[in-house]
Amino acid sequence: MTAHSGIVTVYAVFADRQEADRIGHIAVAERLAACVNILGQTESIYWWNGKIETGSECAALFKTTADSAAALSARIAELHSYENPAITVWPIAHAPLLYIRWVKDECR
Repeated sequence: MTAHSGIVTVYAVFADRQEADRIGHIAVAERLAACVNILGQTESIYWWNGKIETGSECAALFKTTADSAAALSARIAELHSYENPAITVWPIAHAPLLYIRWVKDECR
């Protein structure tokens, strides 16, 4: 394991699995992410337009480099069906060196 890996996870939720799958494939094909884990259906409770809403969504984790995170986040937002999609970047403090190298090699 190594500290300060230079890789991050981008977390996003989508309207459904089909949207997560479509955007995940694009992100990997465009070399913005090395890998996407589609976690599946999740139930969300949130404030929207002044009231509490609930809904079924699909969460996904995109593995990428810190340098690619902004471009990946922008591309997800561009392709996303939501007006205000939840897209956050989580730092990876420690990871195996071979994994770090793989992510960096697969992302432009």
